Amino acid sequence: MIEIIAGFPENVVALIAKGQVTKKDYEQVLIPKVESALKRYNKIRLYYELGSEFSGIDPGAAWEDLKIGIEHLTRWERMAVVTDVEWIRHMLNAFRFLMPGQLRVFATAQTSEARAWIISTEA
Repeated sequence: MIEIIAGFPENVVALIAKGQVTKKDYEQVLIPKVESALKRYNKIRLYYELGSEFSGIDPGAAWEDLKIGIEHLTRWERMAVVTDVEWIRHMLNAFRFLMPGQLRVFATAQTSEARAWIISTEA
């Protein structure tokens, strides 16, 4: 499941993944939130937390993730991913060069730092 995290600026799409993330989660939560933000801002930021309750992502959700990332490739200003899941950390680091915006991966112990970075106006 994906839930919206409140309390972030409007140009930041802030989400937390819990349990198994599905294609339906992307279709009903993530994609509408991203599309709404993109109607109001030329570039947006993504804060994505995959905490201890995250158990995995199904193939349909992974496909939707890839599609939305590529579809709006030049409109991602900054992404903060908070996770201790090693395969996600490795995957993000391996494909970092494909991202035109800034991408930082934080450990769950660095949640406060990640939240501060995603809203920061400093480059």
